[in-house]
Amino acid sequence: MSEHALDVGLADFSQRVLEESKHRPVVVDFWAPWCGPCKQLKPILEKLAAEYGGKFLLAKVNSDENQELAARYGVRGIPSVKAFVDGEPVDEFSGALPEGEVRAFLDRLVPGPADELRRQAADARRAGDASGALQLLADASRIDPAHPGVRLDAAEIMLDLNEAEEARRLIGSVPDDADPRVPALKARLQFMGVAGEDEAALRSRVAANENDLEARLRLANLLVAAGQYEAGMDQLLEIVRRDRGFEDDVGRKTLLSVFNLLGGGELVSRYRRLLASALN
Repeated sequence: MSEHALDVGLADFSQRVLEESKHRPVVVDFWAPWCGPCKQLKPILEKLAAEYGGKFLLAKVNSDENQELAARYGVRGIPSVKAFVDGEPVDEFSGALPEGEVRAFLDRLVPGPADELRRQAADARRAGDASGALQLLADASRIDPAHPGVRLDAAEIMLDLNEAEEARRLIGSVPDDADPRVPALKARLQFMGVAGEDEAALRSRVAANENDLEARLRLANLLVAAGQYEAGMDQLLEIVRRDRGFEDDVGRKTLLSVFNLLGGGELVSRYRRLLASALN
């Protein structure tokens, strides 16, 4: 057995497949000894696992001996190949495909050079190095000019930097169905359009007059547009607490728009509770 391919059963599936897929893609081949097409596909998968040099792990599951696993993942015929990323199945095919089609399947799954640069850019962004992140994304764009993820990664940074026009250009170059982030990024752009002034000027206005609710509202929109959701929602809550009727209840309405933007999660649940408390 190669270091990039191994047999897996029910007892070690969680560790070998689900946990490992959080670090690299895992391709699971459901097969059986009596299956002719399985015997055709097996050497192709093993050859490519070795060729890709650890960029993915090949996990082979004897479906006769592991019927519970086969049933859990909806295997109705074999060979059945399922790809796992971050603990979840993300792609699959059935039957003994020719090597070229199997390779195309793997190429969709395994990160290419542009994706590796995206990963490095994400690390730089988390470290506060926006300039370095943008340079890495520019390098990634030269490798794959049409990569929607590269463009949207750059758009997110531009929004963080309050560079609305460049963010708008990048977001507009990506079709809505190409990446699930597009609607949320467009919403962030709308928040930025409402802000109008820069952050320092708005903070100065609020510091000079805590009841300057217009400045608070503009600051909240700017913070949300920059991805500082918690800080933005704090400003909106303060508007609700100080004057529920300000601009036809704009504090509450804008908070609800932020909730829709974020979709859900613990942060939204917490601020829903805070809003309910402020309204009582």
